[in-house]
Order: sequence, then structure tokens, then C-alpha cells
Amino acid sequence: MRHLMRQLMCQRPRLALLPLLLAGCSALPPAALGPDQAPAAAPAGSSATLALLETTDLHANVLSYDYYKLQAEPSVGLERTATLIAQARAQFPNNLLLDNGDTIQGTALADYQALVKPLACDQTLAIYKAMNVLKVDGGGIGNHEFNYGLAFLSQVTGNRFDVDGVDASKPRCAGPAFPQVLANVYSVKTGQPLFAPYHIINKQITATGPDGKAVRSSVKVGIISFAPPTIMAWDKRWLEGRVYTQGVRETAEKFIPEMRAKGAELVVAISHGGLDDSAYSPSMENANYYLSQVPGVDAMLIGHSHQLFPNASSTVPQFNLPGVDKVKGLVHGVPTVMANLWGKHLGVIGLSLRHDGKQWGVDKSATTVEARSIQNADKSYVAPDAAIAKLVAEEHAATIAYVQTPVGTTDFRMSTYFADVGDVSAIEVVNQAQAFHLAAYVKANLPQYAHLPVLSMSSPFKSGSAGVSDYTDVKAGNVALNNAADLYLYPNALYGVKMNGAQLKAWLEHSAQRFNTIAANKREPQELVNTAHPSYNFDAISSADVRYQIDVTQPPGQRIRGLTYQGKPVDAAQQFLIATNNYRASGGGNFPGLDGSNTVVASPDNNRELLIAYITQQKNLTRAKNGSARSWTFAKVATQGPVVFHSAPNVIDLAQAAGIDNVTQLKADDGAGKGFALYQLDLSK
Repeated sequence: MRHLMRQLMCQRPRLALLPLLLAGCSALPPAALGPDQAPAAAPAGSSATLALLETTDLHANVLSYDYYKLQAEPSVGLERTATLIAQARAQFPNNLLLDNGDTIQGTALADYQALVKPLACDQTLAIYKAMNVLKVDGGGIGNHEFNYGLAFLSQVTGNRFDVDGVDASKPRCAGPAFPQVLANVYSVKTGQPLFAPYHIINKQITATGPDGKAVRSSVKVGIISFAPPTIMAWDKRWLEGRVYTQGVRETAEKFIPEMRAKGAELVVAISHGGLDDSAYSPSMENANYYLSQVPGVDAMLIGHSHQLFPNASSTVPQFNLPGVDKVKGLVHGVPTVMANLWGKHLGVIGLSLRHDGKQWGVDKSATTVEARSIQNADKSYVAPDAAIAKLVAEEHAATIAYVQTPVGTTDFRMSTYFADVGDVSAIEVVNQAQAFHLAAYVKANLPQYAHLPVLSMSSPFKSGSAGVSDYTDVKAGNVALNNAADLYLYPNALYGVKMNGAQLKAWLEHSAQRFNTIAANKREPQELVNTAHPSYNFDAISSADVRYQIDVTQPPGQRIRGLTYQGKPVDAAQQFLIATNNYRASGGGNFPGLDGSNTVVASPDNNRELLIAYITQQKNLTRAKNGSARSWTFAKVATQGPVVFHSAPNVIDLAQAAGIDNVTQLKADDGAGKGFALYQLDLSK
């Protein structure tokens, strides 16, 4: 009976069992698989290839569809990644499909299932339904899994979190049909990991014996997952006092020996982060540079940065560090892959295995690493797996119906195609909504701050980083819920911070790292935008009361010129209240002075919902009132050569409509093969 119960528990890998119990399950002898399944031990000298297939940062993009534009979008979607998965499985019969996290949040479909019509306990998230059909073998947890709170995460993953604020006595809810692991997030209440820290998969494989004949065998693959410790700042409102994190490196050093002792022949680190060679810290957001140096890590599946690795042509700083081979996909010799985002790529590590007579080991010299695109060489896209659309048809239709609810009108087009050069058409209304609600809250609840000027900071969330269709674009006419979601992408909460003039200037200086340093006397073309500084960290004010210049010929930290408020220079000691979001106020983006200590308002209200309420109240948005208050301009400078940037082609009329008259389109196709146009910015005007 005890043996039977153990088997039954191991058949429910999603359960949040104690680590030793999980490890015990995965360490069952081969006979526990059943008499017809038990593979023979592989003889010494046997070889095999085991493919690790990675999805990462899917962000609930189940289908190739843009809920903000209400149209098909073939460049994204797990339904197309599914085709790559099928192809890879045909090529590599021995394979494991593993997900890196940031899976459940990111589209209107995700918000609909979490916030609008919350999922019932017996229902499975649309993204997990698709992953179940694809027979995912295991998954990690990213930072965005925590965006909807611990109770929701507990429910949809089929776990019982023993943390404050989550009723552990409620029935266990439906969750994915694959084990999910997370090693470095712990319950304050119990001191135990929130999820099982690791899981050992007893994978049956077909190998080639030393005599050249096929051999059925098995290999024990341990998977361990890490989330960025910075979740404690980014989702402080949900996590503070309930969970705590430990550093990625020390957590790996703790659990990997335990995994090996429990029989893991291979250890795959599923780490939701990128690479950073800064001095190691337990709170490090992108600690995988150091994780790769922990003994016992055989492969790394990374993510979070929304980048592609390996990528020989990448200019991203994190892939051009000592010990990082961006061609072969190695980090300190460890095979490593990052499969971009939104299902655009599938990571494929072909682990070459050799058996020494006792266990399997990795032959790194014969191991391959690649990231395969859903876009073909001719710019077409692979066909979607039709089964997935059928599977989530009901949720998809309900989301579309919901997001079409009208909330107001606009007489101008709100877009971010030229946000990097000053267009505030898609930013000012967000700033207005944030400032309006913060001022009202302070007046009603914090009269001691009512005398302080209220400003607002917002950024262009969508600025082409994920492709030429990745821009906010709300046409003139009716404004519906999907348009509001396009204007404000994330489920953040409104926060207010108290800052002085010096801190405000430091905030703007950090934002200005969005731009490269331009040499005025250089004749060759110079790229304006520093893509290593994402657009969602390019915070800007859009208010008639504030004026400042950004001098891109100066080094970072010395670029803000002429900062004034109501026509007067901002004094270093002058006090302001600034509306922002929980991510920024709590340290997201590593802005100076923003670490949570200056927060005076931590509203539970969602920024997007406040934006919707504001548009509903305004009824009719106009460019004069809601889309033309540009607080910043570039400092004028004559350059010897062109200063260029990239955006969608043939939208120069939008720049002109926004009053930006120093931009011209040089080429409708910039030649990079991604559909972008090349534009020139004349800094002398």
C-alpha cells in the first residue's frame, strides 16, 4: 500500500510537496515504471543525444493574435512555436520540453482570466491548456507569475501556498499537468520553498550502444528553477511579509548537490534572468553569469531579457562578456539558450551524452545550441498548430468581446512610433490619468502633502523591441478597452513618491540612458537609441508646467539641461509628488532614489483601470488637451554625420502631426530584414 501511495503521489507532479518527497519520487528505481517500461542499463560507451527544448517569456501569447489591435499577428504565439516543437521532436526523438517562466501574464487574454472573469477553481488557464496538449515536461517560474498575487498563482498552478493571505484550507485547484519548480522563493510563515525547488525526471531514451545497436535506457534529469530576487521590489504589494528570496548562486550551491545525491545524472538550470558580470549580490536580477560557474550545472535555460541567445550578430552587452560565447551558446562552457519572447523562437540544446558504465554525462564538445525562429527565411511564418486554437476558442472569443467595450473617443492617433524622439501622443493621457488620481487621493487622504506639485512619469511600453508590430497604435475614433490596454500594457498599481528637485533630475538622467552618446564631429551614421536601455525605462514627463532638454552629446548622467517648473528653474530642495507605478517606485529599473523608501501612496488601484476611468470621465480626447504637452526636447547641436533610428515604415505623417519636424525617413527598409524603416533625426533643429 505504501508503494502504491508513493506512485500515486508521483503521478501528480504539480503538487507542492516537500523537496525530499519530490526527490524521492523521482529517484524511484526503473522497475517502478512498470514491467513493460523498465529500460535496460546502458553499457559503457553508449551514446545518445537529448534535446532540451525551451520556451520562455510566452506572456500568455497562446495564439498568433494581437488583442490590442484586434487582428491576427503571425509573428507571435505558442500555436506556431508548437510547429517548431513538433519538428524538433521529429529530429530529436529523445527530448524534454521545458518552460522558463513569465508564462501567465502579458495579454488581454491573461488579464481577462485573472481580473475580469477570474478563473474557477476547476478551470485551467488557457496557456496551461495549450502547454498540456504540447506535453511540456517541466516549467520554471518567472517574475511576472507574481503580478496577480499569491492567491491567484497558488490557484492556477494547482498548489497550496502556506503563506499569509492565501487560504490553505481551500480545495486544490486545477493546474498544469507538468511539474513546476522554483528554488529561491520561500514562505515567511514556514521557511520552506513556495514551490518544490527541483524535480528529477526519469526520462526514457533510445541510445546507441558501443556495438552500434539501439539500446533502450533512461537518464535522470534534474530541473531546478530560479526567479529574479527583485520580485520583492517589483511586486512588493503582494509579496512583502509573505515570502522572501535567496540569491541564485547560493541556492544552486545548496540544492544541486542534493539533486545529485538523489540520483540526478544531469542538472538543467531553468533560470528566469539574463547575464550580468557586475559584482555578485544575492538580490541580483540577472545572476546567470555566476550560476554557470556553480559546479554541477550541465545546461542553462535562461530568459527574462527578451533577447536571443546564441546570436552571433548580437550587440547586447550581456552577450559580449568574458566567458560568453554568443556563437556557440556557451556561458563559461555551459550550454545556454534564451529563446526570445512571445513564442517567437524555440530554444534547442542538443546535449550529447556518453555513458561511463555508471551514469550518463555530457560531452560538451559535441553538444549544439540554437534558437529556432517561427519566421522562415523568406519572411513567411510557420503554420500554426490548429489544435491549439480549437482548445482555447471560448476564452479567445470572450476576451475579444470584452476588450471591444467602448470607453470614449479620440480625435487624434495615439502611437509610440516616434516616442523616442518626443511624440507624447500615447503617453500624455497616461500621465494625466496618473496625476489626476494621485492628486485626488492626496487631497482626500493625505492633506499634509496637498500643497506639493503633482507630476507624473510614464514611458512608451511598446517601442519596437519585439518587432515592427510592437508599437502602441490607437487610431482616431472610438477608444475601447483594448486601446486602453495598448496604452498601458502591464497590470501595475498606482504609486506616488515624494522627491526633491535633485532626485527628480537624477530620475530624468537615468531615463536619458535610452540614448547613445552622439559625437558631433563624427561623419559616419550614429545610432540614437541605446537598445540596452529598454523603452519601458524611458520615463518622461508630459506637462505644460515642466520643461527640460536632453543633450545626447554628453555622457550619461550629465544630459539634463534647463529643468524648470512653471517657468522657474527647479531647485534641488524643491519638493514634488510624482505619480508612477509600483514597479518603478519599488526599485524596478534601478533608478536612483527609487527603492520604496520615498513612497507615500501605495494604491491598490490598477494603473490601467485608472486610465480607463479617466478616459471615461473625459469622454472625448483631443490632441490639444491630451496629446501635445511635450516637456522635453533634444538640446540643439549640429552633427557632421546623420543621427539615425529605426521605426515602422511610412508613418512619417504621425511625427509631423505630433509637431516633430526634424525627422525624415531615409529608407522604407533599413536592410536588417526585420521590416523596420531607417529614419534620420536632425539635432540642429
